[in-house]
Amino acid sequence: MDYAENILETIGNTPLVKLNKLTAELPCLVLSKYETFNPGNSVKDRMALKMIEDAEADGRLKPGGTIIEGTSGNTGMGLALAAIVKGYKCIFVISDKQSKEKMDILRAVGAEVVVCPTDVEPTDPRSYYSVSKRLGTETPNSWYVNQYDNPSNAAAHYESTGPEIWKQTDGKITHFVVGVGTGGTISGVGKYLKEQNPNIKVWGIDTYGSVFKKYHETGVFDENEIYPYVTEGIGEDILPENVDFSIIDGFTKVTDKDAAVYTQLLAKEEGMFLGNSAGAAIKGLLQLKEQFTKDDVVVVLFHDHGSRYVGKMFNNDWMRDMGYID
Repeated sequence: MDYAENILETIGNTPLVKLNKLTAELPCLVLSKYETFNPGNSVKDRMALKMIEDAEADGRLKPGGTIIEGTSGNTGMGLALAAIVKGYKCIFVISDKQSKEKMDILRAVGAEVVVCPTDVEPTDPRSYYSVSKRLGTETPNSWYVNQYDNPSNAAAHYESTGPEIWKQTDGKITHFVVGVGTGGTISGVGKYLKEQNPNIKVWGIDTYGSVFKKYHETGVFDENEIYPYVTEGIGEDILPENVDFSIIDGFTKVTDKDAAVYTQLLAKEEGMFLGNSAGAAIKGLLQLKEQFTKDDVVVVLFHDHGSRYVGKMFNNDWMRDMGYID
């Protein structure tokens, strides 16, 4: 009989799926690393499990402890699944711009959810960075995960996602394209792929209101670049330690409107019911058209599932209210 001992054993080994209609204008083969096949429906399951296992191994996370993290939703889901199997409690701090579905899903898997305002400075005591750190110091027998600076985040993708992509493309991959938030995925996958072939290009998808693109190009952290944006899961107003800028060849920025519109198009044109960052990733890929030739094999990673955005990008009333569709 072929079965997994628990849900955590189903993490990883996600398929590569070819894109057809939306990428017809591109000269190259475009394959998506389809991470919604993970049990928590996102790429974050990989690093959530790795971060917990590493914290258990060195004693930061003790039996019966409480896991505390600031999350835009997906890391929380991965941590919650591992916590259920391993017997931990979870408190997740989330910003109020995240979808209601994400908050409801986290509560559905037994987590306590604390909601914080989005439109405050990272150092503001009300920000989700500050609140999660404070809860980590105040809660007995707790472990504050800190996915932004936790090296196990990038290590998970170096050990699993990168090798899978290399093997699935038979080493023929020429470009890797992915939205950047904590930086773990792009840095871990990018490091592994460039070790196999230094000529592979690694491109990050950024959003307007985020500091990544300008910082990568100039080395300047420009606070004037920072303002609230709608796109979920990518971009930052801080520089996470997991973002290894030396591995990234370039960034392209995608507007909130384009990200939302292309999230819908992925569902309607490709049958791919995906999250908001996937819309940003496919639009960013199209913006990079001049980078590709007919012999290239481009892999774009799709982070999470459309079920988390039913009240937003997949709701035409919301789309009209935002001015994204007529």
